[in-house]
Amino acid sequence: MITGELKNKIDSLWDVFASGGLVNPLDVIEQITYMMFIHDLDDTDNLKSKECAMLGLPFNSIFAGEVVIGERKIEGEQLKWSTFKDFPAGRMYSVIQEWVFPFIKNLHADKSSAYSKYMDDAIFKIPTPLMLDKVVTSLDAIYEMMKNSDSVDVRGDVYEYLLNKIAQSGLNGQFRTPRHIIRMMVEMMNPKPDEVICDPACGTSGFLVTAGEYLKEKYKEEIFFNKEKKEHYMNHMFFGYDMDRTMLRIGAMNMMTHGIESPFIEYRDSLSDQNMDKDKYSLILANPPFKGSLDNDIVSADLLKMCKTKKTELLFLALFIRMLKVGGRCACIVPDGVLFGSSTAHKAIRKEIIENQRLEAVISMPSGVFKPYAGVSTAVLVFTKTNHGGTDKVWFYDMKADGFSLDDKRTPVKENDIPDIIERFHNRDKELERKRTEQSFMVDKDEILNNDYDLSINKYKEVEYVKVEYPSTTEIMTELHEFEMEITKGLEELEAML
Repeated sequence: MITGELKNKIDSLWDVFASGGLVNPLDVIEQITYMMFIHDLDDTDNLKSKECAMLGLPFNSIFAGEVVIGERKIEGEQLKWSTFKDFPAGRMYSVIQEWVFPFIKNLHADKSSAYSKYMDDAIFKIPTPLMLDKVVTSLDAIYEMMKNSDSVDVRGDVYEYLLNKIAQSGLNGQFRTPRHIIRMMVEMMNPKPDEVICDPACGTSGFLVTAGEYLKEKYKEEIFFNKEKKEHYMNHMFFGYDMDRTMLRIGAMNMMTHGIESPFIEYRDSLSDQNMDKDKYSLILANPPFKGSLDNDIVSADLLKMCKTKKTELLFLALFIRMLKVGGRCACIVPDGVLFGSSTAHKAIRKEIIENQRLEAVISMPSGVFKPYAGVSTAVLVFTKTNHGGTDKVWFYDMKADGFSLDDKRTPVKENDIPDIIERFHNRDKELERKRTEQSFMVDKDEILNNDYDLSINKYKEVEYVKVEYPSTTEIMTELHEFEMEITKGLEELEAML
């Protein structure tokens, strides 16, 4: 976690943008992302230079000699953060706007720059030299504090704190799945170092980042002391797709600030024919869009064969099945309607998962989990692609608390079912004898089949009614008369005193 002092610095930087008229949180994070990228180019170049000097290897700096920008030739040194940060505000503004931004946008030809493809359509939006000067000064102070921090992943923590600003704004909260819910899903799936992980609606890449952090914590030596596994982790493990280029840039930077060098984060309409992925991934973690319906003309035909509908939440489930390789697993968030909807499409997708794949768990979450931005009730579905069935017993859990109040404030509370969910999910063999009155239990596939593949927990949960004994009417009336006599007596005493 980042310190209060560092948080204050980031808040002050945010205020600089607000006072300059940039108030859309996505615009602010995008501009900060660009400036961090420019700063990191300089840092990375200096680090590589020192490493090559120590090893006696030749090194070609991207800032060496003259750099061609448009029709002009510029001294490369002038494009370095460490150089232009000392320029007067007016000159620094023109250098960044006219030289540095075109430079980073054309870096894609340089294979050594993993960041460059995300900057290809970057737009410089900082309006004034004075504001730019304040931004550069603030970022310098933030980097200095990060350098002196004890946190192992302070860069990642800083970026996470920035991303929280999206949710706090209330404008784009739909992009942010609560981090503790993501962490719960990742721990349930327990990814391994050889996974190929995908989020087809990745947004800010929260699921991919958390999966990466989990692997780093649990398999650090196995991954980072093995050349092949490290190469896989850095370049071939994480795949994310989205239709919002701003979110892609933010998501890519989020991945890279967490130490993943070349994540495959790409612009793609996952539900359309442009997504050809089939039998490719070993793990899908996602919170796909719930709202809205799509035109059938733009939806991939093979998804409509499985589930003829315009509803995005159902189409994404069909997509997950197609994208997973046999033996691949999925943990995804769905709105409650998916569990019990009575339309042909709702039943078809539930039947597909239960009959042709292996449904393992349904975790019902309270409606407050996504507050204050949405009050919709949701659930986590966990299933494995088999193409030959395999569903036997399905584990249901009724989550009542997630460690935060379920109102709009979402303040921390003691009640938290998440540790219990993770523990019980990994020991489902011990759940067989649990009663239907308890918080978690198993349900046979045949019973689900007989209920039209309904997966809502209330269909199977039994409520234990405790008989309450009330006093008889005579006793209640006698008690009321006694109260009345006491009141009358009190009034008589009060009158006597007057």
